[in-house]
Amino acid sequence: MSHAIKQRLLSSFIMSLLLSGLMSAWVTWLNIGLVGDFVSRWLHAYLLAWPAAFTIVVLLAPAVQSLSLRMLGGSPGAPRAARAGIPAAEAQASNPL
Repeated sequence: MSHAIKQRLLSSFIMSLLLSGLMSAWVTWLNIGLVGDFVSRWLHAYLLAWPAAFTIVVLLAPAVQSLSLRMLGGSPGAPRAARAGIPAAEAQASNPL
């Protein structure tokens, strides 16, 4: 497995853990408040939400990244310096390799 794929999967894993954890806690709190069994209900919701969140992030992240680049005037195939708005001559001068 390539480094890029490993990085994408790890990023998806971390993002989905954080997002599903925070969102399930928020929705659980909105629905039932801070009751005695809040943590067990939240963990149940979290365990149900995380696989869906991971799948969604893995499948949709590339499309979302491409869309955001297009919305900002870049393109996924453009060199990194161009996507960052750095003129080509300046980018080459700062990176002689």
